[in-house]
Amino acid sequence: MKKSLLAMLLVALAVFAAACGNSGNSGNAGSSTAPGASGTQQGGSAGGEPVELKFMTWGNQQHLDMYETLLAKFKETHPNITVTLESVPFADYQQKVSVLAAGRELPDLAWISERMVPQFMANDILADISDIKDDAEFALNDFIPSTLELFSSEGGLYGLPFSTPPSVIFYNADLFEQAGLPTPNELAASGEWTWEKFTETAKALTSGTGADKTYGATFFRDWKTWIMLPSYSWSNGSDIFNDDMTSFTWNDQYGVETFEMLNRMMFVDGSHPKAGEQISFETGKLGMYFDGYSYMSKAREIKDFKWSIAPFPSGSMGSAPMMGQAGYVVFEQTKHPEEAKELLKFLASQEGVQATSTYFVPPRQSVLNSDAFLNQPNNPPAEHIKQALIDEMPKAVVQPGHVQWTKIDNEILLGFDRLFGQSAAPADIVNQMKQAIDPLLTK
Repeated sequence: MKKSLLAMLLVALAVFAAACGNSGNSGNAGSSTAPGASGTQQGGSAGGEPVELKFMTWGNQQHLDMYETLLAKFKETHPNITVTLESVPFADYQQKVSVLAAGRELPDLAWISERMVPQFMANDILADISDIKDDAEFALNDFIPSTLELFSSEGGLYGLPFSTPPSVIFYNADLFEQAGLPTPNELAASGEWTWEKFTETAKALTSGTGADKTYGATFFRDWKTWIMLPSYSWSNGSDIFNDDMTSFTWNDQYGVETFEMLNRMMFVDGSHPKAGEQISFETGKLGMYFDGYSYMSKAREIKDFKWSIAPFPSGSMGSAPMMGQAGYVVFEQTKHPEEAKELLKFLASQEGVQATSTYFVPPRQSVLNSDAFLNQPNNPPAEHIKQALIDEMPKAVVQPGHVQWTKIDNEILLGFDRLFGQSAAPADIVNQMKQAIDPLLTK
């Protein structure tokens, strides 16, 4: 009996000592004074059972390398959590998520773009992370308020942004110099950077034939990514859908003019590659390239020519670039909701956003306005980033989204195929698109 009492006393003393030790350590946690410093101090998962998380993106190799470095830091404070990265091409991403959701095989965390949000919210596959609002250390108020709107619904919060860029034009400064042309930055500063001037400039930059041909411009990252082209309509006060997205309106004057512009550049001026031609900006054979700011990861590696970025051309209502928005989400199906949320908080913390700002326009005000963001190695001049990016953010239009977006996108791509194949006139193409798309908008 005495031995049993002695054993119980020793166990009690050991538990008390461990509790005191943990109490002393907690007083030092979260000592950083920066807003949303790291998001790693509050998880309570530094010990515990091993957990494996899957994190899916559409990132390129530079993005994945960056995340591997960032995840190594997360591992230091969460040694029991192992994170596996996966990348799926953007053109296939939305369909891939839908298939995984149907098979209950979704990853724990993922990137998500603006066009995917309506469908995924309607399908109830996103976890509500609203309790992050109550985490003072995370500093949600450091986020630009408008960047959270896409992920908010009926009081819930279903994701956090990591990239909020207006699209920009990457241009080959050497080609402009060789042609004796003013740069898009110079033309924009003087109010002369219009769509007419853009097509004129693209034609002037075009030279050569066959494998030696240099094209003036391309709107397409790949032949499925057409979303840069509506900027022509937006800059003229029009849109591709009506306000409540119940009608396709890209068959109006400005939609027809958009397709006529592309048709002229491809088949008359020869200043734009034809469908199927794979001409990348880094080859030096493109004068101007429309893309999101994330392309900066590849552009910084260019050593063979001088390049920079510029704003989109202006229409009658000024410039209106496409606003790409991407965020982190936790899927409702995850078997490890707390650990997944801890990782999300770390990635979206100030430390995480500062790291990803190497490639993405940061949603945290403390990072967006920092010298570290503007003056990263191999960046274009800070004044060009301000002109093309920061000054354009208030003018940008967020890419539309709809629960039927995959089908809508397919119909729009079929319309472009008709243009590429010269099987119909621009006006007929957009009217055919309207006939196919309007019924989808009412489903």
